[in-house]
Amino acid sequence: MNASPHTLNTLDTLSHATDYDPDSMSVDKARAFIRECLEPVCAVERVHLRDALGRVLAENIVSPIAVPGHDNAAMDGYALRFSDVVSGKETRLQRIGVSFAGHPFDGEIGSGQCLRIFTGAVMPRGADTVVMQEHTREEMGVAILAPNAVTSEGQNRRFAGEDIASGATVFTRGQRIHAAELGMLASLGMGEISVYRKLRVAFFSTGDELVSLGAPLASGQIYDSNRYALYGMLRQLGVEPIDLGVVVDQPEALEAALTSAADTADVVITTGGVSVGEADFIKAMLERLGKVLFWKIAMKPGRPLAYGMLGNAHFFGLPGNPVSAMAVFYQFVREALLILQGQTPAALPTFRATLTAPVKKTPGRTEFQRGVYTMEDGQCVVTPVSAQGSNILSSMSRANCFIVLPMDSGSQPLGAAVDVQPFHGLITS
Repeated sequence: MNASPHTLNTLDTLSHATDYDPDSMSVDKARAFIRECLEPVCAVERVHLRDALGRVLAENIVSPIAVPGHDNAAMDGYALRFSDVVSGKETRLQRIGVSFAGHPFDGEIGSGQCLRIFTGAVMPRGADTVVMQEHTREEMGVAILAPNAVTSEGQNRRFAGEDIASGATVFTRGQRIHAAELGMLASLGMGEISVYRKLRVAFFSTGDELVSLGAPLASGQIYDSNRYALYGMLRQLGVEPIDLGVVVDQPEALEAALTSAADTADVVITTGGVSVGEADFIKAMLERLGKVLFWKIAMKPGRPLAYGMLGNAHFFGLPGNPVSAMAVFYQFVREALLILQGQTPAALPTFRATLTAPVKKTPGRTEFQRGVYTMEDGQCVVTPVSAQGSNILSSMSRANCFIVLPMDSGSQPLGAAVDVQPFHGLITS
């Protein structure tokens, strides 16, 4: 398979660009360069509404009906003509029937008349207002309205098309379907919709020191956590993850794994092997198998990043340290996967919070320190977790946000206002 001409041309341009330093690229510039290379997967499939949760729309949704389809009561009470209401005094109206939701009254309200009506029931002909039942009493078939129970014409009346007008565009192509959208589509009577094919993402870890779960640890070995963190992050983005396990640091094994992954997936992600150690074969191999750019991003954690194409598959080489791998995924890969799925990602939610402790930082790089934000006396405050090392995976579990410290900033004192990026905004799509 061959990569698209657009992507290859863009990669060629980037590899010869003079406006960036590959040894010190900013986070924003790296994001922008990756964005230029992305073309959404365009294959479309038709799915049942229940199977559409988490999928991305491949079509605009135009409402075939009005919702609601008729004027109806907003609450239980009595339907009447506003012109019959006596201002400031009790109003007495003859009840001539009842209208239930799904069982409308087949008649018309005349002068001096009213109708017992329930929430969602069709407004009868001639009626324009509903008085809530708590402001009425009934005696011998006569409804008695309390003074000032009705203050305006149309009170407690829902109009046809008030929620959705017939012919209105309800959702647009590229929108992800969540629970509320499922309900909306069902309200339009749509049992099937067109969505983009699920993105296939193959991933594996590299390193002789890594051991899969269930195997005993020898001296110097560790269990592979990166694949499980990646699996979780990928599932939260609605892609189809393909776990290829741990691949040893041998050129033949790495080449076979990369070739197989590129043949079966839209995106290939590896962790480890993108720095400059003696056992990092992956860089030289990728230069032979595809067109891949290697950058040292001016960020902490997560300095090394590889991006490019292996055949038709986009490739991301992430650092091996677990916190670095997660930080690079959230700051670069997440957005790329959303775009490749046909979605237009919203800006990452960021808000200001006050530091409850000082933080250390060196100017010249963007830092994503882990923290816990809470509300105290109506103000958002954030506390950095105690251990910030890129190997301290527990710092991601204890935290609920990144404290984002800009490239040019230095250490921040207690009480300083900083940008906070909640993890919840990173895991939703």
